[in-house]
Amino acid sequence: MGGHMPKTKAIVVLSVSVWMLLRASSLLAQDAPDTAGVGSSFSADDAARAQEISLGSGDLLTVSVAGAPEYHYDVRVSSAGEVSLPMLGNVKLAALSTAEAESVVAKGLEKGGFFNDPQVSIFVKEYGSAGISVLGEVQKPGIYPLLGHRTLQDSIAAAGGTTPKAGKTATLTHRGELQTPETISLTRGNSQTMTDLTLRPGDTVVVSKAGMVYVIGAVREPTGIVLDNPHLTVLQAIAIAHGTNPTASLKSAKLIRKANSSAPHEVPVPLDTILSAKTPDLELEADDVLFVPNSKAKTVASKSIDAILQTAVGVAIYGRY
Repeated sequence: MGGHMPKTKAIVVLSVSVWMLLRASSLLAQDAPDTAGVGSSFSADDAARAQEISLGSGDLLTVSVAGAPEYHYDVRVSSAGEVSLPMLGNVKLAALSTAEAESVVAKGLEKGGFFNDPQVSIFVKEYGSAGISVLGEVQKPGIYPLLGHRTLQDSIAAAGGTTPKAGKTATLTHRGELQTPETISLTRGNSQTMTDLTLRPGDTVVVSKAGMVYVIGAVREPTGIVLDNPHLTVLQAIAIAHGTNPTASLKSAKLIRKANSSAPHEVPVPLDTILSAKTPDLELEADDVLFVPNSKAKTVASKSIDAILQTAVGVAIYGRY
């Protein structure tokens, strides 16, 4: 009995010890940083985007195998789209997602008998084409770095915005998906706006050029009109050209129109009846040429009037002497 602790006292000591352990664990849990919540949404988004982005030339990859610390290499994708890995040699990884590339490397290592069911991890340390190419009708075309989450609107703003000749659409081409470009409307109210369309490293944005309408012939100011109004009409175009000349043949005006890839064809434009509201106004299309010819009769009459006026002025001047 002398060398043994009483049973009741032993139970009390054990209870106190357990309480102290639980208390210590609670304090450690409170002091420990909440790594699960800090930046978890950003990391998840980044990981999801990384899985979607195709690997390409110049990318720097870290390739490793779980449980095999000796198999941990940094390799860069060559211009041929390959990486050189120990035990495998050159492996084609370009145009694959990171998940697909992991599967290719794992199968190669298992097939060669180097590992049994290897868990391969590939991390993109550096994108060879981390910038966004912004081209077309922008103020400062060029390549701009992609830092963090960026949208189509961000890329156009980085390039100084659009030019006065910019159209209403932009073409977005993802790296590794050259055959499937997207056409995005730059106007408000469309289902996929510029502010929620996320870009990826290596993307190319090309802002389209607006169509032009040309007004030539017997008008006061022949001009080219940027077709920023999709419903520009003949009368509006004539008004922008400051009206027709007195010698214009309003009955003989015509549109020279090129539809798609077909040859240009003529469309009669009865300006006289359009001006009198007897014929509906016509809407113009991109690359239309509105031609207003001179009237021969009006031209001859105008020349005759000019000659008469010049003669009358001459008689008035010489008649004084």
